[in-house]
Parts: sequence; structure tokens; C-alpha cells
Amino acid sequence: MSHFSILDVMRHPDGLGPFFKGGTWAAWESFLAALFALPMDDDALALYQHHTGRVTAPIVPFEEAATIVGRRGGKSRILALIAVYLACFRNYAPHLAPGEAATIAVIAADRKQSRSIFRYALGMIEAIPSMKALIKDQTADSIVLHNQVVLEITTASLRATRGYSFAAVLVDEIAFLRTDETSANPDVEILQAIRPGLASIPGSMLLLASSPYAKAGVLWETFRDYYGRDDGDVLVFRGTTRELNSTIAQRVIDKAYERDPASAAAEHGAEFRSDLESYVSREAAEACVEVGRHELPRLPGVRYTGFVDASSGSGSDQFTCAIGHREQDVAVLDLVRARKPPFSPQAVVAEYCDTLKQYGITSVCGDRYAGGITAEMFEKQGIKYIPSERSRSEIYIDFLPMLNSGKTRLLDHPKMISELCALERRSSRGGGRDVVDHPARIGSDDIINSAAGALVLTLSERGPMIISDDMLARARSRQGSRPTPTRAGRRFA
Repeated sequence: MSHFSILDVMRHPDGLGPFFKGGTWAAWESFLAALFALPMDDDALALYQHHTGRVTAPIVPFEEAATIVGRRGGKSRILALIAVYLACFRNYAPHLAPGEAATIAVIAADRKQSRSIFRYALGMIEAIPSMKALIKDQTADSIVLHNQVVLEITTASLRATRGYSFAAVLVDEIAFLRTDETSANPDVEILQAIRPGLASIPGSMLLLASSPYAKAGVLWETFRDYYGRDDGDVLVFRGTTRELNSTIAQRVIDKAYERDPASAAAEHGAEFRSDLESYVSREAAEACVEVGRHELPRLPGVRYTGFVDASSGSGSDQFTCAIGHREQDVAVLDLVRARKPPFSPQAVVAEYCDTLKQYGITSVCGDRYAGGITAEMFEKQGIKYIPSERSRSEIYIDFLPMLNSGKTRLLDHPKMISELCALERRSSRGGGRDVVDHPARIGSDDIINSAAGALVLTLSERGPMIISDDMLARARSRQGSRPTPTRAGRRFA
């Protein structure tokens, strides 16, 4: 192990000092001193106590830490510094098999975000000749060093993170990680896949960093369980934008608070948002799923309802369609369709109209996307398009009691359930109904929007009556031998 500490490397004018000119890095230096259990003077200790809520300076390095930081607070540069120090100043060879590499992985919500830290790290390595000489190979996503270390960008996926021997994993913006997995908390799944790879190298580190968001997920749970605990084995460090980066003008922060206080408190004040909550529990959602049911055929005598969420065919939004029907007081989802861009809207409309007609549907409801253009495309195919009287958020508000009371039957569609469980509910600024939407800056709800729209409509209208065998038996006992239908679940319009 090198006799240089990370603070030596950070501060030295012939080291990485030039990367940390301007502003003050004292608060971050206190974090690094705590992370690596380096000595602290009185000023550093005071900063450590302020940002961690702890009292006693640590005497052993941490293997896991979380930084909860206001935006533009400098965390990407600090994460890059840690990655470079661990890659270039530690020897992992005794813990590696021949041909095996110690990986230092940078994970973020997307590769573009990961590359910010990656570019910082590459710039730092190339700035010092002795470190630059370590580079064996380099691609857009990885740096291979001669000392059996690979620094690389890794996809935020529980599958992509398996099979590595990790010297460190740096997860940036973990509060905003999302995947299409069926887990209620995909960030948990990702970390579970990472931890076995950290176990094979002593002293390996797991570092989580993010501006905060809702009071849910790994970052919130880590803050709740470990912030301010001197006996905690996870270091939690929190700082506002201005505390960690004094070069950001106060007027910028003030304007952000004027525009949206709740958002600014999270983005710049490093506070978890109190105006957000989960829309529905995964338990309630999965209780409504008919396991193994992926689609239902049309049944005679049943009135069906359709709903579409239109898209232009470019960008990231999908064009989706759902069909449902009513059985007594229960809304049943029969079918969902989704088309990812790129596509021709006219071709998708024609396809969906054929499907709607197969279920006897002559009019479909949908959002007000693109004004009358969507309506014209449907009407050219013989289907009347009716703009929804409810907004997307209002549909979700009306759908919630159906979920919680079990008065809906959902298809076994993992992506749809993932979208449903990711929805967030926030208080309305004007004091009216709450707002429900997919998470800000991430996620989508195209499939569940169509499904919820179709199901809410089915219970808003007078639906078909369902006659069960028990009802038929009671009717026969009262009415004698009058002929009655005998097939279980016979439906009458």
C-alpha cells in the first residue's frame, strides 16, 4: 500500500492539486479523512461533525459510505479522486488470481452520467506522468492499468454487475436509479448483485452519492439508519450546494427556492423531499395480478373498454393501448400493447384499431396528445377517438382505491407493474387534489397509464352483469325448472 494518503495526492501541487483549485474543499477533505481514517485537526473535526452528525472521529477506514449532496457540490470530482487513488495507489495483486483484474466500477442512472466521473478520472491519471505510465489500454468505457486494475463504466443493472472482483464501486445519483426489473426497489437488487464482488478483495469500498429525492430507496434508508450514529459502520455525509461548493452564487440558489421550494430544498439543500410518497405498495399491486395471465380473448356478450396513450414515434415515449371489461364490481384487464419508438404513428393506429375492433370496440378514450391529429388517425380507421375527461394524474387517483380494495385484475406484465410501483404521489401546491406521476427526471408510465385508463373507465360505466353457478342454482330453486344458462361465469351485456 502506498505511503501517500489520498489527502497528500489531492493537495500536492505536483499531484492532483491543480484539479482542486478554486473555492474551498475543506468539507470534502473532512469526508476523505473520515473515510480513510486519517488524522483530523480541530477545523476538520468540526466539519466532520457538522456534515455527518457524528461526534467521534473514526479510527478505522470505512468500507461503505453515502454522500448526500446538493447539486454542483463537487461530488463527481471527489468520486473520481477516490477512484484514481484506489486504482493507482493500492496493490491488489495478492488477492487476485492469474489473469484476474480488480475492477473499480462507476455506475449511474445512464452511461452519459457515468462518463462525467470517468472523464475526471482519466484527466487525473493522464495529468501525472507516473500514473499515466500505468495505462495499458483505454476505450470509451474503460481504462486498463498495468497493475491488474480496470476502471470502467458499468451499466446500472443487477445482471451486468455480476462476475466481477471489485476493488470499489461508485454509484452516482443512486436516488434516481431505475431499471425495468420487477423489484419494488431495483437499487436494492443492484447492490445485492454488487456486494459478493466486493467481498473477495479486503478493504474494497462501496460509495453511494446523490442529490436526495423521495424518502424511499437505498439512499433514504441509509441516511435514516446511519446518519449521526457514531457506532454505525456506514459513513453518511450530507452537505448543501453552497457548503460544498462556494463558487455557486447564492442568487442562483435563491432563485431556485423562489421557483419551487420543495425541489430546491432537495436539489440544493440536500434535504429529502417531504412532499413525495409512494403511490401504491408493491404488495397491493401484486395482489391484483393474475399470475401467468398475459392476455384474455374476447368473450361473447361482454362490453369492452379501450384506452390509448399516443406518441409521435420519436423520442422515448411509447404508444400504448389497453383493453378491459367489468365483472360485477371488478375491473379486469384483458390486453395491453406497447410500441417503442421509432415507429409510424399511422401504422400503430391502424394496428391498434384492428385489435380494438376484434373486441367489438367502436370508440376509444385517450389523452389529449397532439390535439385533433390523433383523433383523425383513429377515425380514418373507423374508431371514434374520445379525449379523456380525466387528466393522467386524476386517472391514477381514481385507480388507487381499485388497487387497494382488490377491485381490479391485472395481467402478469412485469414492465407494467414496475411502472405502477414507481409512481409517486405529491401534494398539490394549490391545495387541491394530489398529483401522481412517474418520478421526475426518470422513468415512464406509458403502459400503466393506458391500463389504468381502461380499468377506471370500465367501472365508470354500466358494465355487463356476471352470473355465477351459485346465482344460477339459487335462481333455479326459486323459479323451478325455467331454462337458465349453465356455463360458469356466463356474461350478459
